Amino acid sequence: MKRVLNYIIVCAVVSVVLSSCAVGKKYQRPDLATPDTYRTTMALTGDTVLLPWRAFFKDQQLVTLINQALEKNKDVAVAVLNMEQLERSFKQAKLGLLPTLDLSVGASRIYQSKNSLNGSLSQQFVGSSYLDDYSATLSLSWEADIWGKAKMQKDAARANYFMQRENLSALKTRIIAQVAQAYYNLLALDEQLKVAERNIVLSDSTLRMIQLQFQAAQVNSLGVEQAVAQKKTAELLIPLAKQNIAIQENALSILCGDYPKKIARNFAFKTADIGEVFPDGVPAKLLSRRPDLKAAEYAVVSANANTGLAKAAMYPSLSITPSIGANSYQFNNWFDLPGSLVKNIGGNLAQPIFRKKELRTNYEVAKLEQQKSAEQFRQSMMLAVGEVSDAMVKSSHATERMVLIGEKKVALDKAVKNALLLYRSGMATYLEVIVAQNNALQNELDVISLQKEKADAKIELYRALGGGVE
Repeated sequence: MKRVLNYIIVCAVVSVVLSSCAVGKKYQRPDLATPDTYRTTMALTGDTVLLPWRAFFKDQQLVTLINQALEKNKDVAVAVLNMEQLERSFKQAKLGLLPTLDLSVGASRIYQSKNSLNGSLSQQFVGSSYLDDYSATLSLSWEADIWGKAKMQKDAARANYFMQRENLSALKTRIIAQVAQAYYNLLALDEQLKVAERNIVLSDSTLRMIQLQFQAAQVNSLGVEQAVAQKKTAELLIPLAKQNIAIQENALSILCGDYPKKIARNFAFKTADIGEVFPDGVPAKLLSRRPDLKAAEYAVVSANANTGLAKAAMYPSLSITPSIGANSYQFNNWFDLPGSLVKNIGGNLAQPIFRKKELRTNYEVAKLEQQKSAEQFRQSMMLAVGEVSDAMVKSSHATERMVLIGEKKVALDKAVKNALLLYRSGMATYLEVIVAQNNALQNELDVISLQKEKADAKIELYRALGGGVE
């Protein structure tokens, strides 16, 4: 027994000494060479990037829809389940250094051939034609973590877990942006419907006026036909707007984890309901808080750990397997100790020798995967900077265009009013009235589209900067 204990001590000391020979390299963040600022700057404050989405979106109906989407969206539900799976894998990986302990209890009866040596001995010593065997064994198995494999497995599992958690955050941020954009698209469609209805009323008034002049032989039938066509142009917008509203409501319902249905909303399209503030010249390094970029970096960390594991697979492994139990050929003295006691201890040192370059190839592939992850991380950072720059440019120029289109609307509204007055006075033709009304109608639709574009740009900028904290 003393010799066995000495053997165990020697193996333990050797494993502790060798455990300092970890083969995996410590993770180093890839050089991203990020710019100090974005291409476009906006006069805002830095703290506002951390606005919670509930503060950024002020429309309470929209807040309700976002809450529903975060709770019931099926993509979010699947991502949560994936994270739970990785959480369990991470907990399992943390147990990598612990030995395994197995209990085995068994009983068997073997009927020997009468002409065999074992069969004749069984008849002679046991007095029966069969031989019983009862065993109960407690086996311990422990692989010494010589090359730091347990730590690398834990690092990889941790990185995969946090990567999935950041992917979940990125998914939620994207869902928030999609719900907000869909909601404001609904409001824009509502406004288009209102514009069409107002223009139908105006066109109908113009048509009646021209019909009266036609009856008085002041205009020909062409004027009436043109006025009817102008009214139909406005009327055609009604079914199109209603169709688009229904389709958008269906899409938003599914996004919120529900079957298609009517969506309650505030019938006032105001971009002021969206947060107006963003950081001035935000350092691009601030993008490090974007969950998708965090996930991309965790992918590099995981690949680094997997590279170390692939390298460690080429080196020898040391395992110790002691066991103790009771064994007997008779049931009544199965646990008659110490007579039935059986002990065993073993040590195993395994070194791969000829594996057809499989292990070396696996290591080289792992290194390439690590390099790919690093390049994908850099690409993700570039795309993120580009997204922020794009959103800033769109938001900035949309504001300029809103001023110009507002001035254009004032001019066109005045032109319609004056055209009607001049027509009644006989100083303008019905064609000039119809052209003025057409231009005003198109401009009103352009105003709504531009308002929607500005809202989308602000929402996209909020998402591109990483969204808000809860």
